[in-house]
Amino acid sequence: MAPKSDNTEGIVLNFVNEQNRPLNSQNVADFLQKFNLKKAAIQKALDTLADSGRISFKEYGKQKIYLARQDQFDIPNSEELNRMKEENNKLQEKLDEQRKAISEVEGEIKSLQSNLTLEEIHARQTKLNKEVKEMEEKLTKLRRGVTLVSPEERKIVEGMYSDTICQWRKRKRMFNDVWDAITENSPKDLKEFKEELGIENDEDVGVSLQSFCDLIQHGKKCSRGLACKV
Repeated sequence: MAPKSDNTEGIVLNFVNEQNRPLNSQNVADFLQKFNLKKAAIQKALDTLADSGRISFKEYGKQKIYLARQDQFDIPNSEELNRMKEENNKLQEKLDEQRKAISEVEGEIKSLQSNLTLEEIHARQTKLNKEVKEMEEKLTKLRRGVTLVSPEERKIVEGMYSDTICQWRKRKRMFNDVWDAITENSPKDLKEFKEELGIENDEDVGVSLQSFCDLIQHGKKCSRGLACKV
């Protein structure tokens, strides 16, 4: 807050009384600089107020600590302090209840926000109905013995699959050749070395090339004359 006065002394006095805690001139200057008061003027006002007895001060070496006069404040007795503590406890309980209520409301709002709107539900229902209809049509064709995939399409897919397996096998062999050459005389632990380089092979991630090769008809050759067997 501060001001409530037009002159520097009045502003400084008001601030010191409001704070009612030990302050040095820098503390006061930092706060009152927004009122365009210079530190020199604030220091002068503090000294004048201290000399006139309107505020108290203590000297610690070269530094002065200023404090509001305590005799101007009403100091509560033990009975009043106990009453204030009880009121404070009641207010704290009310605050906790309010926080709990706010938390519950926020939870309900978050839950409602996560639910679909009526428009979204209709859109989802329309999409699902369309998907069900398409699957029922496919199921009906299968029951009638209709071939959904032509021999030509099957051949193309099998060819792509075979080529992919062969490329996989080729790259796996190239890596193993390079890895064996690098680590042949290496004193390092190979597992730790792979982790250090950030390398994971098929076995590390639980994938078997052979299991994919087994899906291809036995004896079938890959493109470029590479066999599908590992």
